[in-house]
Amino acid sequence: MNRFDRIVAILIQLQTRRVVSGPSLAAQFEVSLRTIYRDIRTLELAGVPLFGEPKIGYSLAEGYRLPPVMFTREEAAALLTAEKLASRLTDAPTAQLSGAAMDKLRAVLRRTDRDYLNSLTPHIQVVRHTGQPAESSTYQQLVSAVATQQVVHIQYQALTTEPATPRAIEPIGLYLTQHWHVVGYCRLRQAFRNFRLDRIQQLTLGTEFFAPRPETLQQYWAERASQWQREKVVVRLQLTDTPLNLAQRLHDTKRQYGWAHEQQLPDGSVEMTLYLGSLPYLAAWLLPYGKAVTVVEPPALSQHLRELAQQVQNFFCGPSAMLT
Repeated sequence: MNRFDRIVAILIQLQTRRVVSGPSLAAQFEVSLRTIYRDIRTLELAGVPLFGEPKIGYSLAEGYRLPPVMFTREEAAALLTAEKLASRLTDAPTAQLSGAAMDKLRAVLRRTDRDYLNSLTPHIQVVRHTGQPAESSTYQQLVSAVATQQVVHIQYQALTTEPATPRAIEPIGLYLTQHWHVVGYCRLRQAFRNFRLDRIQQLTLGTEFFAPRPETLQQYWAERASQWQREKVVVRLQLTDTPLNLAQRLHDTKRQYGWAHEQQLPDGSVEMTLYLGSLPYLAAWLLPYGKAVTVVEPPALSQHLRELAQQVQNFFCGPSAMLT
């Protein structure tokens, strides 16, 4: 990145964040702190009203804005993809907000880039969907509650065979696997719980606000993993020849099986570490991936996989199966 582009990027950072620190800018743009100080001085000489606080960072004067930023075609196409994802993977209010934001983006594009984006639009589709009703506003309400630390009251049906129960929760975050989930402190259970949005039958934003919590989604998953640490499991997965939907299913469901972390290996495979108490349960999850799975540890997991594979072979290829 040349100096001009870096200075413009710094100004964009200042417009999008309340305070920006020099060290964070240096790390982001991979330059020295002294270079960042020179860039900041250049902005000041150009008339940009900046305020600096020692050991805190820099901020723009309230109300200062540049004219609309011109997007590159690649940036606009990336935002178009985000709009498509929002329209299929969130609720109707969020999809409408995303569409309105894209209309504003199109308004600042050059005509040629706008035509490019319009020609690209029908060629990007998101066909994956969750079980959540499109007309529901659950997602958008929860996003608001997370941002404002607002207590949420829900009617939640944990299992289809059980009646829904009233819960008051303090939400800390949302994530998407096969379904959208919200993680929050459940006042009924006096602990953090994970709620599927499609099982929330009714949701109301309360008038009470809770104190900001230091807990994050990453901490929640780490705590869950620590509860599962009866046995450490390490597997290598070579998914390059695995059908895309099956590979996606693995990544969508891995947290249900004690997933802790993973790393990409030089040969393109993924080494995944999990903590779970039931090896047969884990073996049943891994079996459909066949030769794509290599068990690093423990050896007992390999034995469970062999036994399951043998049972499947006996059922479909044994003497009784041949007679039918």
